[in-house]
This record gives sequence, C-alpha cells and structure tokens, in this order.
Amino acid sequence: MKAIMCKEFASVEDLSWEEVPDPVPKDNEVVIDVKAAGLNYPDNLIVRGLYQFKPDLPFSPGHEGAGIVSSVGKNVSSVGVGDKVAFFKGFGAFAEKIVVPEALAFPLPEGLPLHVAGGMFMVYSTSLLALKQRANIKEGDDVLVLGAAGGVGLAAVDLAKAYGARVVAAVSTQEKAEVCSGYGVDDVVVYGTEKLDKEGQISLGKELKAKSKKGGYDIIYDPVGDCYALPALRSIGWKGTYLVVGFAAGEIPLFPANLMLLKGCQVSGVFIGRFQAEEPKVNADNLVEIGKLLGEGKISPFISETIPMEKAAISIKAIAERKVLGKVVFVND
Repeated sequence: MKAIMCKEFASVEDLSWEEVPDPVPKDNEVVIDVKAAGLNYPDNLIVRGLYQFKPDLPFSPGHEGAGIVSSVGKNVSSVGVGDKVAFFKGFGAFAEKIVVPEALAFPLPEGLPLHVAGGMFMVYSTSLLALKQRANIKEGDDVLVLGAAGGVGLAAVDLAKAYGARVVAAVSTQEKAEVCSGYGVDDVVVYGTEKLDKEGQISLGKELKAKSKKGGYDIIYDPVGDCYALPALRSIGWKGTYLVVGFAAGEIPLFPANLMLLKGCQVSGVFIGRFQAEEPKVNADNLVEIGKLLGEGKISPFISETIPMEKAAISIKAIAERKVLGKVVFVND
C-alpha cells in the first residue's frame, strides 16, 4: 500500500507519498481500506512535532477517515469484512490502509457517502462534546463561534442551530462570512486577518458584545485563540461557558482570572482525543446522536473539496495558513 509518510518532525513539504508494508490486524483490531480521510488542524501540528503527543517516527498523519473493512483480528465482533465504517486514530489515516482497535471503528448509517463520513465525525464529535457535555447547550442560548468557517467552527454552527441556539459567527474574511451566512447564522463579525493590538482587541470585544441579544454570550466556542481570545472572553455573559478548542491563530492566550470572577463564567477545555480514551461510552453515544441529527436533516456537513490522497501535503500547508473553508477530504479511488 501507499501512504503519506512523516520521517522527521519538520516542514509539511518534507512529507512523502510512498510504498509501505500493509498493516496486519492483531487481536481486537481491524484493517480498513481507506476511501476518504478528513483533514484537521492538528494534522499540521503533529507532522511538525507541535501536537500534544508525538508518534514514533516514521508515521502517517491523519486523525479520521472512512472506508471498508478488509480484515479483522481475533475477538472482533462489532464489524466484519465488507462493512463500511468511520474510524478515529491519533495518526495513520492518510494512507490506503489503516489498522485500528475495534472500539475506534464505527459502522456507518445506510446511505452516508464515504467522503462525507470520512470528513465529518472528528469535527462534529469535537463540537458536540463542547456544546453538549461541556456547555450544556439549550434552546435559546446565545452562542458565539470564532473561526466559524473552518471545519470545527462550521460543525459548531451547524450543531448549535440544530439545538435551537442563536449563533453569531466571527471570521477573518468576507468570503468566510458568506459561507457562514449560508448555514443560517444570525449575525456575523469579520475581525480581519491581521494581529490585533490592544486598541484593536478592545474594539473587537465591544463589537462582539454588541452582537449578543443578551448583553453577553451563554457559550463562546474558540478554536482560534491568540489575540482574538481575550476580546471574546470579555463578551461572555453571566455564568457563560468559554470553550477552549484550539489555537489556530498561533499564540496560546492568557486570561486574567478576575474576568472569570466578575462574569461568574467558566472556561472549559475541549480535547477530543483524551475524551475518546477516557469516556468511550459517552463518545459512542455522541456518534449516535450525530448520526441521528444527520438522518433527520438537522445538520449538513460542508465538504468544501475532495483531493487525491497523494496530494495531501499541499492542503496540510493550507490549513496551517488558515486558508481552508469547511472541510477538506482526501480520497483514494
């Protein structure tokens, strides 16, 4: 089989598409012929050695995908050869085949295209964990989503609207604002592409707060961080929840503790990888919930582009530069 290989923690340009041995399943493992694999922001970090964990070298990046089970190890009972499944793993998806534990392979709802399944469950699982388990979203909540036109951002918008929330999207460009408008957001803030100085941050904070119908948000979903985080936190409402999802803009923000005191709010971390390991039953329930919402037509994943797997490196660089709209999916014909 062939795979995108990372041989050292370095620039994305150093990745290669090359022949590697086919994986063989051990007990309780399945081998999947990968038909589609979703691009996520951590894929750009992991190949540069900047993610929360570092796989042993060499490895293939890629957190999620979908395909067809081609072989199974002993004691596997939930899936069989020929089944269409989605899968999660910290790495290894950008390849023609992958071996994963049985517990991380999930049968797909009938009729769900593989290229959609391969690119939706990571972002929707992350966003559902954030909105449901961490923030207890309810109908009528005022929700602010930063980086709202990206993969996790649009998933958060989609889910928040499905739960009956009012959603304000914050994005860096007018093009991204138009994508969010197509998802039914109630208002949009364009904060630009340049780093904000202190005056710019104060101005953004006031603009964000002015867009809330409650004088402050019940939930703020932040996969961006950097200079946009503090202005967003200043716009939170009483007893609101600030969701720390990632730091796509670069710097990890530092929050003054007095803001949490004065707002009576909480800041909650959202790390899907640790959640899947620590709470597999809740994660499985979330996947069922996502499938249900999809089947009912309440959510609509935005797959912006499908690209041949061997050309993955170009798009990994693009997501690092925050140039990706929605979700890019790599496919094997």
